[in-house]
Amino acid sequence: MADLWVELAADQRRHGSHLLAAENRDRIHETMLQHVVTDTTLVARRTDGGAVVGFVTFGLESESYTQEVARGVVHNVYVREGDRDEGVGSALLAAAEATLGEYGVDAVGLEAMADNDAARRFYRRHGYTPHRVELEKSLESDSLTTDDG
Repeated sequence: MADLWVELAADQRRHGSHLLAAENRDRIHETMLQHVVTDTTLVARRTDGGAVVGFVTFGLESESYTQEVARGVVHNVYVREGDRDEGVGSALLAAAEATLGEYGVDAVGLEAMADNDAARRFYRRHGYTPHRVELEKSLESDSLTTDDG
């Protein structure tokens, strides 16, 4: 699964992600082990029982603020490129949502890169709508800043 996460992180770079894929492999290996121990990961294998073709990681939101709903979070959904468009991602997402429902959550949140139109369409098809928007600005070449003083 760590290898698949590295593929995911590398793929997300083309959508503007700042994560360095290979450089985070050891850390994600530990994170994946934690997901396995806490039963917050699911994998999809080829029908012949062979190679893992995708995974989903999820958990309870770790906000320290009191909220009116209990929220779960889908951290990652990934299906290898050659195994996409066969319902694997949909099945993984549905299974994660069902498990989170068993944990008692009222809502599920997730993130997608703003430039990843395919991922955003996928999540919209599964009923996800924008809840919070994260904005970012580079300070290296801030040509839009004006002198208000």
